[in-house]
Amino acid sequence: MRKIFDWNLGSRKLQLGRRTLLMGIVNVTPDSFSDGGQHLDPDRAVEHALRLLDEGADIVDIGGESTRPGAEAIVSAEEETQRLLPVIRAVKRDRPEASVSVDTHKASVAKAAVEAGAEIVNDVSGGTWDADMLPTLATLRCGFVLMHMRGRPAEWRNLPPIGDALALVRQELAQRAQEAVRHVAASRIVLDPGFGFGKRYDENYPLLAHFETLHELGYPLLGGTSRKSFIGKTLGSEAASDPSLRLYGTLAAETALVLKGAHMIRTHDVRAALDAVRVADAILQAT
Repeated sequence: MRKIFDWNLGSRKLQLGRRTLLMGIVNVTPDSFSDGGQHLDPDRAVEHALRLLDEGADIVDIGGESTRPGAEAIVSAEEETQRLLPVIRAVKRDRPEASVSVDTHKASVAKAAVEAGAEIVNDVSGGTWDADMLPTLATLRCGFVLMHMRGRPAEWRNLPPIGDALALVRQELAQRAQEAVRHVAASRIVLDPGFGFGKRYDENYPLLAHFETLHELGYPLLGGTSRKSFIGKTLGSEAASDPSLRLYGTLAAETALVLKGAHMIRTHDVRAALDAVRVADAILQAT
């Protein structure tokens, strides 16, 4: 069985471990790898977020800048904030009880989003790209998803092989968590190994196969494999070029994550994932 955590979001606590929670993805961007441009319009983004909540999402994770492989364009903090705030405010207006996460690596954007109603900051850089992020989180007193990333998206195609991906991720997650707790209470932190973020195709499977070893770090765990390119490559040529064809492969990876003890799953396809994690939770509870 998974260890039970009370994730401190400041305004409330979310219990992690009794069942797998689902974090639904809302990309308010023109260029995200899977659904770029579909929800750039604020009204469409809000509609999508509300639909994900209706389908069973426990959290909606709203992002305003793409970190897809090869991404080079840097969105300014001002533009990112302008994309995000109308969506966050509208979701909280229509569903005040909803848990909203902001997907950003910029401290000023995180601050504005939390002040607008977000309770979680999901930073793909784990607080390493903006020197102000961890001190800002200390003042915001919100939840924090600390993700492992290797390099920058524009560099990923040219990064040398890791070797032992699991050992590297465990070591660097431990180091970054140690740095984070100098600013952020441990009860506010969730760790994410960052599937696909600076990991080559075959480096993701050891992370998935041995995901349970990350529990040794002492924090709740989030897994995000939804529609990732390593799944598409495994499935074959059509899925390799079209993320929308990766649903069944995604569900297989998400089920494996639950059986390995993930507390949360970040996913594009909430309704399908809900069925998968319910069955996986039942298996886990029977062990």
